[in-house]
Amino acid sequence: MTIVDGPPTVDAPWPVGVLSAKIKGWIDKLGTVWVEGEITQWGMSGGNVYGKLKDLEADATVSFTIWGSVKAKIPDDLGQGDRVVALVKPNYWVKGGTLTMQVFEMRHVGLGDLLERLERLRQTLKAEGLFDATRKKPLPFLPHCIGLITGRDSDAEKDVIRNAQLRWPAVEFRVAYASVQGDKAVSEVTAALRKLDADPGVDVIIVARGGGDFQNLLVFSDETLVRVAAACETPIVSAIGHEADRPLLDDVADLRASTPTDAAKRVVPDVAEELARVQQARARIGSRVTNLLTTEIDRLEQLRTRPVLANSSWLVDSRAEELSRYVARGGELVTLLLDRAAARIGELSGHLRALSPQRTLDRGYAIAQLPGGAALRSAKDAPKGTPLLLTVAQGRLTTIAGDAEPTASTDS
Repeated sequence: MTIVDGPPTVDAPWPVGVLSAKIKGWIDKLGTVWVEGEITQWGMSGGNVYGKLKDLEADATVSFTIWGSVKAKIPDDLGQGDRVVALVKPNYWVKGGTLTMQVFEMRHVGLGDLLERLERLRQTLKAEGLFDATRKKPLPFLPHCIGLITGRDSDAEKDVIRNAQLRWPAVEFRVAYASVQGDKAVSEVTAALRKLDADPGVDVIIVARGGGDFQNLLVFSDETLVRVAAACETPIVSAIGHEADRPLLDDVADLRASTPTDAAKRVVPDVAEELARVQQARARIGSRVTNLLTTEIDRLEQLRTRPVLANSSWLVDSRAEELSRYVARGGELVTLLLDRAAARIGELSGHLRALSPQRTLDRGYAIAQLPGGAALRSAKDAPKGTPLLLTVAQGRLTTIAGDAEPTASTDS
């Protein structure tokens, strides 16, 4: 290989082999290091294992190789989806220009470490109120369309759809397929949640997986996925584990189902059970109406048998004597009032007659009136020859005034 001194320039560039050799030298200086990540690819070939290891939080992935000579030191139960710590040595392959990690040791991440991290995240989300019962949205009684997030051709998909359609054949599904483990699971499930939540035709969303070991279900405790689920407007049902499993998605979901089958039964009502309830309700209503009508008929019969309705003259007959007394008493009172009024009229008439000019005329007096109708009060007012009208007790007559002789008068 040509030895090159000094930095490369446009006039004196490094050959590719020199660059590759320098990269390999730099990488070899790193030596062996312990790293932590999630196995996203695991395959056997010629007694060796080839796979990929993904960072638990950042978007970073590296390839690794486990040679057959050290494979005996690796646990047999390792596989895709496991979280591990590994002793690796970066190895740059000059001929192919690729970087891979040669694994010398690999083991599961301690369960205690995972549980501790999960519990810290659980407490953080709980303190923010994402687990509060008050924010849980009620599921629709009869969803027209169910959004389903699950693995393609999975048993979970078949269980949910089969059991839901057995209970209510008209129910519809919109299935969003996503990886439920591995390095793509978080991003694909998150994208499916956002897609179905934005669909106005979806009434409820079921996230289903047919269980798995603790590490495989850690995907559904990812903080990003959990926060997206908490922000969804559409009710979410978590059906990704069994009774003993408790990913964080179970806590933020509006309903936790123990299995995909349980999710279908709790989201979709049973048409047979609902028809039975309708029949029971109709029977109860019919019984209530019948009882009500029977009660009212009995009341009407009781009313009809009462004397006042059985014999309409009973009321008049029972009141006839009382009415006769009232009539007689009324007649007596009217007669008494009339007698008192007649006596009063007679009394007033006597007073009036006593004051009447006619009584004076009856005693022999006469009233003389001048031609103008005025009463004659003095002889001076009627000179000789004045015609006068005399009114006596019975009738009137005319006369002519003669000579008047003054006579003495006294006041009485």
